[in-house]
Amino acid sequence: MPGTVFWTVCSLLLFTCSSVALKEKTAIKPQRLSRGWGDRITWVQTYEEGLTKMKESKKPMMVIHHKEDCPFSQALKKVFLADKSVQKMAKEDFIMLNLVHETTDPNLAPDGHYVPRILFVDPSMKVRADIAGRYSNRYFTYEPADISLLVKNMRKARILLREEL
Repeated sequence: MPGTVFWTVCSLLLFTCSSVALKEKTAIKPQRLSRGWGDRITWVQTYEEGLTKMKESKKPMMVIHHKEDCPFSQALKKVFLADKSVQKMAKEDFIMLNLVHETTDPNLAPDGHYVPRILFVDPSMKVRADIAGRYSNRYFTYEPADISLLVKNMRKARILLREEL
């Protein structure tokens, strides 16, 4: 009889652990390309895909370099997501790419590899180093308080494109 109780308890324990593991496995959602920067925005998967779509559409590309575990990236992501004008312009006027890994193009790190870093690329494939943030030691970084400067720079990227076409 003690053997039967032992096997019954073991079976129940195994069943419980399997069902919990199954629930945890099904609760994991696939990673979206937005990575939390805006699900209504169409994001490209790679820099190369972005370059192709940019040339076809004649829209500039906005490249966001960030890390999932970086508190500065997370803080910027929150205000980027909450700002309606940023979301609207990103959706309508830009080819959007967010990267958690560096690309092989050294032009996307004109002043170093750091996060968060936002750069603009025009359809002639020129990285617009003239569209920068406010910091002299990290030209292309933005903090949450800089969201109005980011909006201004997004508008500048659109205007420069129209002027150069």
